Amino acid sequence: MSAPLASANLLRRQLKAMETDKDMANISAGLVNDNIYEWEVMLMISDDCEFYGGGFFRARLLFPPTYPHNPPTMRFETPIWHPNVYPDGGVCISILHPPGEDQYGYESAGERWLPVHTPESILLSVISMLSSPNDESPANLEAAKMWRENPDEFKKKARRCVRDSLEG
Repeated sequence: MSAPLASANLLRRQLKAMETDKDMANISAGLVNDNIYEWEVMLMISDDCEFYGGGFFRARLLFPPTYPHNPPTMRFETPIWHPNVYPDGGVCISILHPPGEDQYGYESAGERWLPVHTPESILLSVISMLSSPNDESPANLEAAKMWRENPDEFKKKARRCVRDSLEG
């Protein structure tokens, strides 16, 4: 079986599993234009999340044909202010970094992409990231600085993202 065909079949099974998993009730996923390699996801953040609780955040997952050997990329389409989200919406989280040793020595190979990760584990990790930003390796320096130095202002800005997510 060719690699793209194998990855497409795996992604179909993983999407189907997510659709029936009761633990994934706050996450919705579907294909963009019937393309198995491009998913639109909706993260409905539980009220337990201090900063983003109650928000509905749309994002895209783009899978390479070499999945699961290489990670997808994830980008929020709903604007979100967060230390680990680039201003263009790109998500910066260890498990989405290419496999192998980090050239800068910041992450171990075990923290980076491994083929055992699934779309489900990625999305659950991103939801966890929303509650607990990693400000040591920020994608958005301004958000990380505000997170550290002015948490009240950070919370206000995050809550504004939640309000905006409900309107759009």
